[in-house]
Amino acid sequence: MSNTLRLGVIGVGAMGARHAEQIIAGAVPRCEVTAVCSQIPEQLARFPKQRQFARSEDLIRCGEVDAVLIATPHYSHTTIGADALHNGLHVLVEKPISVHKADAERLLAAHTDPRQVFAVMFNMRTEPLFLKIREMLSAGELGKLQRVSWIITHWFRPDAYYASAPWRGTWAGEGGGVLLNQCPHQLDLFQWFFGMPSRLRAFCHLGKYHRIQVEDEVTAYLEYDNGLTGVFIASTGEAPGANRLEIAGDNGRLVVENNTITFTRNETPTSQFSRATKELFPAVAATTTTVAIPSFTGQHMAIVRNFVDAILDGAPLIAPAAEGIRSVELGNAMLLSSLQGRTVGFPMDGAVFEKELQRLIATAGGA
Repeated sequence: MSNTLRLGVIGVGAMGARHAEQIIAGAVPRCEVTAVCSQIPEQLARFPKQRQFARSEDLIRCGEVDAVLIATPHYSHTTIGADALHNGLHVLVEKPISVHKADAERLLAAHTDPRQVFAVMFNMRTEPLFLKIREMLSAGELGKLQRVSWIITHWFRPDAYYASAPWRGTWAGEGGGVLLNQCPHQLDLFQWFFGMPSRLRAFCHLGKYHRIQVEDEVTAYLEYDNGLTGVFIASTGEAPGANRLEIAGDNGRLVVENNTITFTRNETPTSQFSRATKELFPAVAATTTTVAIPSFTGQHMAIVRNFVDAILDGAPLIAPAAEGIRSVELGNAMLLSSLQGRTVGFPMDGAVFEKELQRLIATAGGA
């Protein structure tokens, strides 16, 4: 391979086209978009200097690309990704890597050659705000973690959004709602910060605010073997929405909101203070510091640059595809818990959820 990566972009709708245009404009050194693929001629017309394909199979086998970026509808991530891997290409796939865990396992099984770089577009892992939170947690600044709550309801979508394409808001076309479309990044960050839970119980409302088949409001309760408990709340029907992450530990509390981290640090760890004090209603002395962190607008291209560096230089990946299955499993488990009215343990059986999803598609009249 030369010192320039030849990239094919499969799916040049809104997101794929944006990625391709930024790379063509020079946002990613040592990367050239040599081919694009879409079934819609108008989308291809935006890229007159690139080789154009209507079928992903043809682009993958054209011999003019070293890697592909897949930005197609969710279900095809699995089949196109596996095809590209089987044909020796490096792969960067948009989130989610697959609609459900069983498909994610099939896709990951196609990655048999360690020389092939396989990554997922978890661009929020490059956001300085989240890097700082992970750094603080890794350093143990909060001490033993006790509780986490993430309210992520600023995903408001009007009816027009779901009416803009026939696949939106359907089990057959999209495979899920707020968990699969809007929240994969937050689900990824949740496990990136805290790991996978041992069990969860969730309540998902299907079409509560919109005339859709899939979930548009979710409340989940998660338990970890180390004693940590968590709550995850998401909605596309709430306005004004919120995006607030709160983490409580033995050493204090971290609140993340509006690109600001507020850390209230106990002068004495809570557990130690509780054992030592003789007072009945004491207040734990604490100090509060606030750090405002500028938003980072180059998240997506940071992931693409890392992908290129991993291929050409052997750099470690920010978001390996093997980690992409975790956010899929979390979202699937929340839906399964709600649909079957029970607590779901981890690891979740992907075949059980796949069967439930097939039932939903059949019941809704999907293909």
